[in-house]
Amino acid sequence: MIRFSGRLACGAAIAALVATTALAQEGRAATRGIILGGQNQGGPAVVQTPAPAPSPKAPDAFSQAFPQTVSEPVVQGSLRISAPLVQSWTVAQARQLVAVIEGIGTEGLDPKDYDLQPLKTALAAGPSQELNELASQSFIWLVEDLRDGRTPMDAREQWFVVDPDREANPSGNVLADALQSGDIAGTLAKLAPTHPDYAKLKAELAATSDGQTSKRKLIRANMDRWRWLGRDLGSQYLITNVPEFQLRLTVKNRIISTYRTIVGKPGRTATPQLAEVVEGVVFNPTWTVPQSIVKGEGLGAKVLANPAWGKRNGYVATKGANGYVTVVQQPGPDNSLGLMKLEMPNEHAIFFHDTPSRHLFANDDRALSHGCVRTERALELAMTMAILGKGATRDEAVGISTSGKYTKVALQKPWAAYITYFTMASDINGQMATFKDIYGRDTKVLASLDKPRVRNRSAVPTDEVIVIEDDLRDS
Repeated sequence: MIRFSGRLACGAAIAALVATTALAQEGRAATRGIILGGQNQGGPAVVQTPAPAPSPKAPDAFSQAFPQTVSEPVVQGSLRISAPLVQSWTVAQARQLVAVIEGIGTEGLDPKDYDLQPLKTALAAGPSQELNELASQSFIWLVEDLRDGRTPMDAREQWFVVDPDREANPSGNVLADALQSGDIAGTLAKLAPTHPDYAKLKAELAATSDGQTSKRKLIRANMDRWRWLGRDLGSQYLITNVPEFQLRLTVKNRIISTYRTIVGKPGRTATPQLAEVVEGVVFNPTWTVPQSIVKGEGLGAKVLANPAWGKRNGYVATKGANGYVTVVQQPGPDNSLGLMKLEMPNEHAIFFHDTPSRHLFANDDRALSHGCVRTERALELAMTMAILGKGATRDEAVGISTSGKYTKVALQKPWAAYITYFTMASDINGQMATFKDIYGRDTKVLASLDKPRVRNRSAVPTDEVIVIEDDLRDS
């Protein structure tokens, strides 16, 4: 088993893997059809099966790990927050809070959202129940916006990420910690996203003059998008920025490798924004042809009528007792999923995969798919995931990939995978850049910045779940 120690070793291993991938590709023709047997002795188990039939929807591992939480208690009486969240504030603590609100613009938020003037008036009168209520409610609103994002859910188009931060840092606990420690600003600062890009956007905002209104709003919108995600994305993960058409394999916030991507076309096949878990790597995958082609275009009838033609083209058709026809494309160089796919169970049927139409990665505009994310150098990515996830050694990964046989490698250490949508972010060279809003998702987010802050807002996505039926045909 190959083991990595530290970031440099990991980077060197990936470089070596690129060469290994090339070797595997060169040997594919010679080794196609060889069945693995007994070569995995002493190593992790891999599973070889014939073409799998469609299975019931698997549980969402990310959602299981971070279950959806309910919103804060509804307001009671004249209070804007529930009575249990009201705490006693000293004058010194309330002064700290006022200072935080006055400077909150550095975080891309607006002081007027937090009842600054009424709070200052109450503070001038000294300790009182009114000061306790106003300070507690303003603090809670800051927690909600810094932890979860200011943008209401109905302005987050096709956003389906379950943010774990509400459960990890309940508002009441954060308030109690701040008052107990006396460090109001420091407690709130701990809610900020840890990803380096958030700090870069914050620096960009500080360097942008007040007169550059449109740019400042764009920066603020994309800072807020980071707050929609979990504060800490984990030690190793995949993250793709859809408008950038790039995928990053990241370990300890260091980019190990990048891959060009092809994403969904605008409209109903646009790629949604997700946080899921990659549980396994499928080498030499099969592809279950959607019914829009099987029935709608007559492929099923054609393969049933001429099995020899179907076999030459890699298709196997099955007709059930009820007359339902399924067609499965077998593994091979012309398979529509290419040489690999990453197992990432989710209700949208979105996953990362290879493609035989690799020439499309040369296009500047790569919004061409029916929702799934196709990746450049996909075999390299698959082998990297299998090795780093400790599902296979390097030699095993080479043997599996060149076998020509459907093989699923389960990962001992699942990888988080984030499909995001940033129109201002660091590019793959680390430089701040803007990206075309290919799906028009900025419009509602930018508009929400001009509207009053939404109070007692839901944390539940409001958009329709569109199950992707990826016919994988290119434009």
